[in-house]
Amino acid sequence: MKTIAQIAAELQGYDPQALSADQVSAFLERLVQPVEATEEVGIFDALGRVLARDVVSPLSVPPHDNSAMDGYAFAGDQLVAGQPLTLRVVGTALAGKAWVGAVGAGECLKIMTGAVMPQGLDTVVPQEFTTTDADGRVTLAANVVRPGDNRRLQGEDLMQGRVALSKGELLTPAALGLVASLGLKTITAHRRLRVAYFSTGDEILSLGEPPREGAVYDSNRYTVFGLLTRLGVEVVDLGVVRDTPAALEAAFRAAAQRADAIITSGGVSVGEADHTRTMMKQLGDVAFWRIAMRPGRPMAVGRIAGTGFQAKEASGADASSANSYQNDTKPAAGGALLFGLPGNPVAVMVTFLAFVRPALLRMMGCTRPAPPLLRAVSTEAIRKKPGRTEYQRGIVATAPDGTLQVRTTGNQGSGVLSSMVQANGLIVLHHGQGNVAPGDAVDVMVFDGVI
Repeated sequence: MKTIAQIAAELQGYDPQALSADQVSAFLERLVQPVEATEEVGIFDALGRVLARDVVSPLSVPPHDNSAMDGYAFAGDQLVAGQPLTLRVVGTALAGKAWVGAVGAGECLKIMTGAVMPQGLDTVVPQEFTTTDADGRVTLAANVVRPGDNRRLQGEDLMQGRVALSKGELLTPAALGLVASLGLKTITAHRRLRVAYFSTGDEILSLGEPPREGAVYDSNRYTVFGLLTRLGVEVVDLGVVRDTPAALEAAFRAAAQRADAIITSGGVSVGEADHTRTMMKQLGDVAFWRIAMRPGRPMAVGRIAGTGFQAKEASGADASSANSYQNDTKPAAGGALLFGLPGNPVAVMVTFLAFVRPALLRMMGCTRPAPPLLRAVSTEAIRKKPGRTEYQRGIVATAPDGTLQVRTTGNQGSGVLSSMVQANGLIVLHHGQGNVAPGDAVDVMVFDGVI
């Protein structure tokens, strides 16, 4: 396991006070390792889990050639271009029950969708493309089908003995159906990741507390909860931790002993008049960054030690939750990865989406590439200084001509949480990019399915 200093030495041009967004991502790729523990998971519990072992198909899907639709099955070599074909119906094949018999030249078999194709038959004509005479014979109009049409081949979806799903795959609803189609009841998945989080600061109010001058209600705790829940991790909520050394130490040690990763919000800026930075340094191997990005410039990343935890000061109902976890340790006791995020609500969400979410997916064992950024045409001018990455809240819509267009939500202040509700994506203006003119194409990170 490499230290912060060792990883920093590997990165060209590493400067903790002037990191680009790309350098942050490269650093986290080196820092984060997947959890090793695995478990057998039933299909109904497997959604959002990550495969720890390849799923090898024990059978072919479909297991036999079958009809892709209702119609008539026959040997396609009887078709002659430009000529109709008349056939005598000799029976009916139903799905789930193989038809027994032989079909000769000039004959066909009425067949239902999914029914097994008898030996020698390779083509199905849809019922609506035929006419039936008084003697029950069916006639195909000229050129309505070609040999081999409307037949599903054995193993065309999955072939027996081949890998159906690869290790590192994040299981989607479609993947669950695929596993079930193989007759498998369980899969081997990485253990569910455990992530603890808390907010810091004496100016933070918990819900239910009366308002007071200079204080604000904690929104970060709830947005982080939503982001983590969407990700499918096991969430450990430590509430609001007051800005005292004892309370912070208790919270960090409780989180590190029980969780694989810790997320905090607030207390990581240079010159903060609180104890969060000091405690991070004291308990772990932590780097404090100033990232060339907007919003979300300050961020702390590292590891927090998790051994020797003793419950300490509780600070009201929120902090008492930290002590309640002292006997519920994770299987591999030790440290946890730390992500110290800024305090402003939008900055918390942006840094989570840009850096923390990909890192947590890597910890979960996921090897699936990140969704590609979309390209959309800006409908307005956007001011941007080269030398930093900006994530502006945007509203993407489809223009009458079918192209994607995007506009900002207006005020881009890092405390304007309502703009994240209005937005359906982030306009990503890259490090070297300058001003955007109306009509310029920009990259967009869409929210749907993420937050």
